Amino acid sequence: MGTPPHLSTYLLLAGLATLSACTTSPAPAAPPPTADWPHYLGDPATTQYSALTQLDTTSVAQLEVAWSYASGDRDTLDRSQIQCNPLVIDGTLYGTNPQLKAFALDAATGEELWTFDPAVFSDELFGMGTNRGLSYWTDGTDKRIYYPAGPFLYALDAATGTPVRSFGNGGRIDLHTGLGDGAREQFVISTSPGVIFEDLIIMGGRVSEDLGAAPGHIRAFDLQTGELRWMFHTLPEPGEAGSNTWPDERSPLTGGANAWAGLSLDPERGYVYVPTGSAAYDFYGGNRPGDNLYANCVLALDARTGQKIWHYQTVHHDLWDRDHPATPVLLTVQHDGTPRDAVAQVTKGGYLFLLDRATGEPLFPVEERSYPVSDLAGEVSSPTQPMPILPPAFTRQELTEDDLYPFDSIMNREARELLAASRHGGPFIPPSEEGTIMFPGFDGGAEWGGASYSPSDRLFFVNANEMPWMLKMNPVAGLAGEDPGRAVYAIACQACHGSDLRGGGVFQSPSLLGLAARLDGPQISHTIINGRGAMPAINWLSDQQRRDVTDWLLALPADAEMEEILATTGTSDKKEASGEGAWPYPYIMDGYKRLKTSDGHPITAPPWGTLTALDLDEGGIRWQVPLGTYPDLVARGIDDTGSENYGGPVATAGGVVFIAATLDEKIRAFRSRDGKLLWEAELPAAGYATPAVYAVAGKQYVVVACGGGKLGTKSGDRYVAFALP
Repeated sequence: MGTPPHLSTYLLLAGLATLSACTTSPAPAAPPPTADWPHYLGDPATTQYSALTQLDTTSVAQLEVAWSYASGDRDTLDRSQIQCNPLVIDGTLYGTNPQLKAFALDAATGEELWTFDPAVFSDELFGMGTNRGLSYWTDGTDKRIYYPAGPFLYALDAATGTPVRSFGNGGRIDLHTGLGDGAREQFVISTSPGVIFEDLIIMGGRVSEDLGAAPGHIRAFDLQTGELRWMFHTLPEPGEAGSNTWPDERSPLTGGANAWAGLSLDPERGYVYVPTGSAAYDFYGGNRPGDNLYANCVLALDARTGQKIWHYQTVHHDLWDRDHPATPVLLTVQHDGTPRDAVAQVTKGGYLFLLDRATGEPLFPVEERSYPVSDLAGEVSSPTQPMPILPPAFTRQELTEDDLYPFDSIMNREARELLAASRHGGPFIPPSEEGTIMFPGFDGGAEWGGASYSPSDRLFFVNANEMPWMLKMNPVAGLAGEDPGRAVYAIACQACHGSDLRGGGVFQSPSLLGLAARLDGPQISHTIINGRGAMPAINWLSDQQRRDVTDWLLALPADAEMEEILATTGTSDKKEASGEGAWPYPYIMDGYKRLKTSDGHPITAPPWGTLTALDLDEGGIRWQVPLGTYPDLVARGIDDTGSENYGGPVATAGGVVFIAATLDEKIRAFRSRDGKLLWEAELPAAGYATPAVYAVAGKQYVVVACGGGKLGTKSGDRYVAFALP
């Protein structure tokens, strides 16, 4: 695939850079400051960069497997994942497995040193979610690992894996702490680790995106005792700055504005940088008119006190689930000939906001552009949204008939018919009853794998998805006449498990067909109340509503009769148990649906996944290449498509960018200056995680968690490390 048209402006710059690189010999590199990978995503600034140079553009082609570690607990139904970016400190690697057990390995051999199972505290680990990393702390003598698993933050002795009993309640604290009595029974976990500053660990977290979600306040806990030391209200209390962007009396059902992607830290300034997500309920905001600070913001907070230094909002009154999906990257750019400390925040929409690190002011122009307003009853969408002018978007922004699937005329016709029946265009088309196409979709653009910055190349690398999704809103009034259990399913379960109950979607939810063969009534009810795995607790249903949906699910067949079941409308008189009384808003989102052809490919023309290098000094795109393949299309000779991808890149001083992330179950190395593919290797399962780069005894390694379990790929439990022979 050639350079996309919108990149042509940068061809001359790329060519000059390549010519310069080819005609000069690199000077010997200075010894790297560290051979470790001691922080989540590499360093407190989350640059995902290694100063190691042994693996360079010449040697990388010789990489081979150095060791492989089976961490255990793979789900045989291929629903488990590993998203962990491991730590490597003083020759020891720390990671987590599919069941969020922590472990330590000899980083040179993969030999297991210890494991820790959070089930020692409880054998009922509901609502666990995933884990993307850990935090390390030492005072020179005491060495600890802190990591979140489900609704708890654990402190472990780094040498033995045993809980630090003086921390919290015998070695853990409850992440509901400080969020209020109303949040005590709500879904609160952390998928990303905290950042450690002085004697504090500062935490974001994941909350429900549904009714009555917990607030996403940012909190700092004492490293020794687990005591709550400070809290910043991402949903401002009455009288606090930002409260004027909400109704005078905010609905008690409103929550969210949480930082699930993780945090970055400037230790010299003593600032922590926070990327917040949308307010809940995600897709209808009639109860929350206004811009809704501090949802969808980049926040700079005083790491010692939690006091706000500045904020910058990238989406007003979010109706599209445009959470900030990755940590802000802290870097220094040459702006108008002057060094400027900056914050680079990538978005699901395929944009990058470059902000001054001290003030939050954009370094490049940002326009408040007008967009269509919502026509849903009661909704008051924002008439404008901020749009960065530079750098240009690193994904396509609009679908037309010329952008549809090109490899089969029948599939192209399917795509045209779907496009004609839906609302579509550029960004920020409001949700609608007929359906609005989001492009890029709910999973980006950029995603939780994060972006990488190489100070040696002065380039910023970000991988992205270009999958269209459907955002359709259903009137709740239409559910009142249905079978009570089916109506409750439509409002409480359908968004994740689908209208056909076959699961999948953004959360890779399991199929519910034939559920009676796997769970009985009390088990289903218990799961609804408490959550399980990545599923949040749905505890806002009444007892009657929970019984109705449980009975309906238990009556479902395995598959054959589903069309008849789903086509049948019930005639029950139990109006108090119907959907009409279970949902307070006039609309509910229909479900997370990727738009694919009947043969399983995106309805768009490629690329479906990309890796892009941006020059943040100039605000331009240096290069862009497809990332990943679809094996069935490769068999037809079509191998330049890119694919959906999860997990980010790591850049190195050797001039190489490493990334796994793709559904074709490979890890790759690209030349950082021009995007040329230098090396690729098969993985035992897809590596939907950001790699780590480190060295032990002078030998450099690249390691990635191969957990699979997304995009229809098999699950795995292995960590695989590569090195030179």
